[in-house]
Amino acid sequence: MNDSGPEPRTSLNAARRARELAALPDEVVDVLVVGLGATGAGAALDAASRGLSVAAIDAHDLAFGTSRWSSKLIHGGLRYLASGQVDVAQESAVERGVLMRHTAPHLVRALPFVLPLTPLVSRREAAVASAGMRAGDLLRLAARTPRSVLPGPRRLSAVETLRLAPALRPHGLRGGLLSWDGQLCDDARLVTALARTAARHGAHVLTRCRAVRLTGDGALVRDELTGREITVRARSVVNAAGVWAGGLVDGVRLRPSRGTHLVLRADALRGLSAGMHVPIPGAGARFVLVLPQGDGRVYVGLTDEPADGPIPDVPEPTEGEIGFLLDVLGSAVDVPVRRTDVVGAYAGLRPLLDLGHGRDTADISRRHAVLTSKDGVVTIVGGKLTTYRRMAQDAVDAVVRARGLDAGPSRTARLPLVGAAPRARLDALDAPSRLVRRYGTEAPLLAALGGEDPALLEPVAPGLPVTGAELAWAVLHEGALDVSDLLDRRTRIGLVAADREAALPAAEALLPRAALH
Repeated sequence: MNDSGPEPRTSLNAARRARELAALPDEVVDVLVVGLGATGAGAALDAASRGLSVAAIDAHDLAFGTSRWSSKLIHGGLRYLASGQVDVAQESAVERGVLMRHTAPHLVRALPFVLPLTPLVSRREAAVASAGMRAGDLLRLAARTPRSVLPGPRRLSAVETLRLAPALRPHGLRGGLLSWDGQLCDDARLVTALARTAARHGAHVLTRCRAVRLTGDGALVRDELTGREITVRARSVVNAAGVWAGGLVDGVRLRPSRGTHLVLRADALRGLSAGMHVPIPGAGARFVLVLPQGDGRVYVGLTDEPADGPIPDVPEPTEGEIGFLLDVLGSAVDVPVRRTDVVGAYAGLRPLLDLGHGRDTADISRRHAVLTSKDGVVTIVGGKLTTYRRMAQDAVDAVVRARGLDAGPSRTARLPLVGAAPRARLDALDAPSRLVRRYGTEAPLLAALGGEDPALLEPVAPGLPVTGAELAWAVLHEGALDVSDLLDRRTRIGLVAADREAALPAAEALLPRAALH
């Protein structure tokens, strides 16, 4: 294995973790961030890019929690317009433009969506949906996202609709409504890019480090690999632990909501080339999303169900939710999609703020909130993946003001993440397009890993697109410490249990070899 790699400051690996963890008790950092999902990693980047010293910890791994269980969409807030949350919709449209144009154009691309006008969609409902799409396009315009990045909506004929979504039932199909939104190649890859960019700016990014006790001036932290406990001293603390935030700070009340997705093979839906909005019968402006992934998989989601009781490390979909999603999908397609066609399913918990109104979780606002405890811990909750950057900025603004830290305004709206570049440069890279979509400007470096060991360019299991080079890269530069990091987060092989089992031997064999380099 050769030494091809990125600039050393961005590389996360076991050696760097051990070195920085050993030095941490001797430091007093400006900001301690607890939680390394999108918001926590975003807060670490925001603070570090302002010149503040940062330690960011997570009890598990990068993107271990809710951030890896999304629909993989960076959306402009159309559903929030429908529910009257105009400010949330505007914020979403702005943040979508930031990601697509400036910070992560390699990870987020335009995806067309079809809303099929089936007999279950009345002409009045179609008119309302069309008006909503035009309003969403006005948000795009207000956010200064050009049509070259996100085309405008339009009406489709039945023939055009079936061309984009061949699995639809043609009988009674009046056509479709076409709209566009941002599709993230992989939510966990976004978090990894955020963490590595924060590291470039000097942040200590430490996984497998659990905050046992949190105060306004630091935390008691346990190294989950050794059991050793250390005290991390900090001038300010950001609690970005998502659905676990209430367990670290008194007074934070959450009402988690479970969102479930199905994973299908692409051939189950006859080669879908666009996303679909499938109306939920009798549910007004709510839809099930059908999302082609470009890797031979399609996601179908999502539900919005209260998740009461203890918070599990990994939420599990219920059979009722799986059946519901299949039923809604079946209302629109002409091919039978059975329970046996579901090759995987996943669920995530949204960290919604409990305002005590007793409403269904589907009706709770997706606004985020910055809360400050009596001893000064700043907790950021609510929100959604699309607006992680603004959430992170607001949290860091709060600690800067409260603690009088010497820092300027946030820079992250124009700060490219690791691998980012203008679209023209990305398109000109000498590397497979699949790698460019996931690694951006670093894609040629991954391809170069095969120069010394050509076997690394082979798929890790038959029928899977992931190569050994991607696993090696994850160990060398992306902080992967075990096979679960490799299969369940740095790649998403683990979303399908059969694929995970097939790739496991390659991951187990490669992990120690890569770690030696």
